[in-house]
Amino acid sequence: MKEFFSKIKILDLYIFKKYIFTFFFTVLLFTMISVVIDFSEKVEDFLHEACTAHQILFDYYLNFIPYINWLLWPLISLIAVIFFSSRMAHNSEIISVFNAGISFRRMQISFLVPAILITMIHLFGNHYMIPLANKERLDFEHTYIHKNNDKGKTENVHLFVSKDTKVYLKFFNKNDKTARDFRVEKFKDSDLVYILKAKSAEWDPKTLKWKLSNIEERSFNGLKETIHVDKSGTRELKLNLSPDDFVQYINQKEMLTSLELLDYVEKENERGSGIAKPFEIEFHRRTADSISIIILTLIGTAVATRKVRGGMGLHLAIGIGLGAIYVFLSRFSITFAQNDSLPSVIGVWIPNLFFIGVAIYLNSKAQK
Repeated sequence: MKEFFSKIKILDLYIFKKYIFTFFFTVLLFTMISVVIDFSEKVEDFLHEACTAHQILFDYYLNFIPYINWLLWPLISLIAVIFFSSRMAHNSEIISVFNAGISFRRMQISFLVPAILITMIHLFGNHYMIPLANKERLDFEHTYIHKNNDKGKTENVHLFVSKDTKVYLKFFNKNDKTARDFRVEKFKDSDLVYILKAKSAEWDPKTLKWKLSNIEERSFNGLKETIHVDKSGTRELKLNLSPDDFVQYINQKEMLTSLELLDYVEKENERGSGIAKPFEIEFHRRTADSISIIILTLIGTAVATRKVRGGMGLHLAIGIGLGAIYVFLSRFSITFAQNDSLPSVIGVWIPNLFFIGVAIYLNSKAQK
């Protein structure tokens, strides 16, 4: 019995080292390829813009590398498992493991330990570290490369700041954070009950309030209307509205940590704006992508631990094919979720649910 457990420990350590070494070696290869491709696409922008080599290296590529790695880690885990498991099978190491009395299920636990460790790192990165890196990377891109990515409106803006309060402004200046022709409308049971107009409004970053001037107020109570005009006075007004609401980048959801995403979704749902769905999808995607590392590891062990005539080449072809199907399903299901065809959680988790079924089937047919 002692000899058996000794073999188990040796196997666990052996597979752990193989998994981690192969995984991070593959990460290194994909990182170099990704950086070379990205640099070749953006080198002209770097040369034409007034950005320094220090900014390119530390503000952009130092943050680009973790971003691209975190996108690829699930696929890399599958390739890494298939690569070294296939070599073990080719060298008859898997047969030796079975001959030592260690079952396939027990051997899979040795694969799952490093997979779970990588999954935990990936989860932390997806929910916190990568959004912080993305903020610096995307700030660089918005400044020097994709300058027109800001889709925020500054003219004739209509915004609901709550379900019964609407704000309109004719023009907002992002530089000095001032607005012209500012109007607040309040409703009760779909009836307009109050209007506040101001010729100008200025954001005060200290008080987090709007400073209104040249004010006109109208209150409605049935057919009775009350008007109050103050042309010379000013007033501070607290609203669920800030200058950040006029800046809307295409990839803004990638710049928010998961706590910030939840706050943003709650804020937009309170407003009834209807633009929170992509941010809700992004939150669920971060968890689903990390869990896929464990699922793809189970698939990789089931595929690659059987010795076949095609060897490693066949195993890698199967692995890359499965990875391509996973990516396709992910994009497909997210598109459905964004179009309100599916709830956010279900849309994001469809690929994982499908591949859990694939993993169960392949493991039932795996070499025992």
